[in-house]
Amino acid sequence: MPEHVVANGGTTATELPVALDMPGRISDFLRAADLDDVERAVLDHGVTVRRGEGYTLRITTVPRVHRQLLDH
Repeated sequence: MPEHVVANGGTTATELPVALDMPGRISDFLRAADLDDVERAVLDHGVTVRRGEGYTLRITTVPRVHRQLLDH
């Protein structure tokens, strides 16, 4: 709910970082896409989590950047 404000700091809920687990195939696709510097930095700083034969990339950023990645 973007209209709500966190009590300690005046930061809106849409500005708080959230974690997202992204399948490895999608992160590989996004690395080959034309991303801006912020999106590329988020992918570069993600943590790789092994899942059987594949992997998951755990990224933490604000919802606005998550939305940009989904749009790609």
